[in-house]
Amino acid sequence: MKALQLIKYGEIKDSLAFNEVSKPIIQATDVLIEVRAAAINPIDKSIVLGNLQSLLPIPFPSTVAYDLSGTVVEKGDDVSNFEVGDLVYSRVPQEQMGTIAEYVAVNSMAVSKKPGNITFEEAAGLPLAGLTALQSLEYAGIKENDSVLIHAGSGGVGSFAIQYAKSKGAYVLTTTSTNNVNWVKELGADRVIDYKTEDYRSIVRDVDIVFDTLGQNYTLEAFEVVKQDGKVISIVGPLDEASAASFGIPDYKLPEELAKLSNDKNAEYKFIFMHPNGQHLSEIKSLIEDEKIKPIIDTVYSFNESVEAFTHLASGRAKGKIVIKIA
Repeated sequence: MKALQLIKYGEIKDSLAFNEVSKPIIQATDVLIEVRAAAINPIDKSIVLGNLQSLLPIPFPSTVAYDLSGTVVEKGDDVSNFEVGDLVYSRVPQEQMGTIAEYVAVNSMAVSKKPGNITFEEAAGLPLAGLTALQSLEYAGIKENDSVLIHAGSGGVGSFAIQYAKSKGAYVLTTTSTNNVNWVKELGADRVIDYKTEDYRSIVRDVDIVFDTLGQNYTLEAFEVVKQDGKVISIVGPLDEASAASFGIPDYKLPEELAKLSNDKNAEYKFIFMHPNGQHLSEIKSLIEDEKIKPIIDTVYSFNESVEAFTHLASGRAKGKIVIKIA
């Protein structure tokens, strides 16, 4: 079968190539999915560039990407929650990475039936961004009338997080560029801050939750705008001590400046590393079918245009998700 593979770290056009590979053989807990669409995310770009090789080392060649939608064509002996012919979507586990391919074997616990009211392309764009937003905001305990600052509201994670927070009854503030202000308002954000003309730190005060999707100084600045006893949840900032331990990093300490800011506000800092979860995808399925959340697609590329899709991803200008139509 045909698959897009990482053959070395480096520039996108030099590092990705189409190869013929063996069709996966499923284990007892797996389903074999004929892929209809796959989506790519910032983590995929980082992997290609080699930025994550110390954290997520992979052999060459390896098929790339994590998000997919498709049809179950085979199931393992221990799988009871899916049948051949089911239409599904998934963010595959790390050890099963490689969704830009004609077939993928996936642990059934990471799979959900796809929402029935959207296309395969729309479904493929949901898993990683949706799980990241859901798991981050649920860790923060988001509830009705909470105020939450969500950075980068036009991105894949941000656009989902806005809608998810609104489905919980929260008051949402978000940052975006001038060109995206009206579009982000349509997602339901209560206050859209144009970072090109406004300083969010002069507008946001004492929010319950800051969802940091940008990192660097934004992680530190979160403690200027979060309330006493609030929560700062980051998907790009430094690891917290519990997360470091889960990655096998002994004797890790939170960076001194970040630890001081957290202590001064008595506000919790937590790094979230999304984990595949079919049950969470089922929750997202219900939200999509109830029309509380809509998938946001920037561009759909053909299978043969997969490298161009990565180039678009690397530009950082996507508004919503970049999807590759496999079949």
